[in-house]
Amino acid sequence: MSKKAIGLKYDGNDAPKVVSRGFDGLAEEIIAAAKEAGVLVHEDPELANFLAKLNVGDEIPRDLYVIIAELIAFATWLNLKA
Repeated sequence: MSKKAIGLKYDGNDAPKVVSRGFDGLAEEIIAAAKEAGVLVHEDPELANFLAKLNVGDEIPRDLYVIIAELIAFATWLNLKA
C-alpha cells in the first residue's frame, strides 16, 4: 500500500478544504513540511484513503465533519497548551 498525505485547511467559516495531496515520496515530503511548520500530523489510514479520493480545492464531505471537527479541536487544544 502506498503512503498518502492529505493536507486540510479550515478558515473558520467554510468547510475544511484539501490544500495538499500526495502519494509515496511526495506524501513523505508533505508530512515532513507539515511537521517542520508545527502542523498536527494525524495518521489514520482509513481516513486518508477516504480523503485521497478528493482533489486539491475540494471541501470535505459532510460525512467527515464530526471527525475533522474533533481533530481541529484537538489541534487547537494542543496549541493552547504549548
